[in-house]
Amino acid sequence: MSNSHTTDQISGLWTAYHASRSNGTGRGYLCATIPLNVYKKMEQNGRSYPSFVVPIPRIQPEQEVDSSRSVEENIAHEFYFLQWTFHASPPIPTASDDPFVISTSSGSNPQTSIILFTPLQEYKIRNSFATPYLILTMYTDLAETHGIVLLRGEITPSTGSGSGSGSADRYILSQADAQLLAMSLQKFYLWSEKNGSDLTGETLLRTFHQNPQDFQWRELVKFSNKTTI
Repeated sequence: MSNSHTTDQISGLWTAYHASRSNGTGRGYLCATIPLNVYKKMEQNGRSYPSFVVPIPRIQPEQEVDSSRSVEENIAHEFYFLQWTFHASPPIPTASDDPFVISTSSGSNPQTSIILFTPLQEYKIRNSFATPYLILTMYTDLAETHGIVLLRGEITPSTGSGSGSGSADRYILSQADAQLLAMSLQKFYLWSEKNGSDLTGETLLRTFHQNPQDFQWRELVKFSNKTTI
């Protein structure tokens, strides 16, 4: 990517590329451009708290709805296990069109990070052999030169996917659920500067790691249901 490209141009190209995937539907992919200062904050919190659980709402079948309970109480949830991993820092790109020219910049990019989302029940059974349903990769190649980090999300194809017509639409996770999982990074790893006694994503994340005996999944669900991005 040439240094002459602006941040807006890169963001537009990144979005257009992913929108062209899966026969032009964009199905199976997520993408975003993240300001470097925002990424650094999430990265720092990800290093301190490299795992968490996040809930995805599931509407109960009509025959299982309890009319004596509130709408919120009739919403079931599926929990996903979130894991951060970090990898080598990519080199800073050069302004040369020659791919063999090595950058001489004295700066350095942050490490690339990958976040895996796996159904909690499956992770309990298979542990490290469990299949992640969503993989988010934060590419930091343009962090120093353009002040941005490129996010790419890949939804795992279902095992029944083949090469026939319509196979690109068969994924193990819905596009909407993938969006909700991706937004959980902002809920729990990009803390607000606001102070107060209300339950926050920061409180839940810290409790999960530092005082697991005090962690309440009902409080997690309550916070997730009332929080919007």
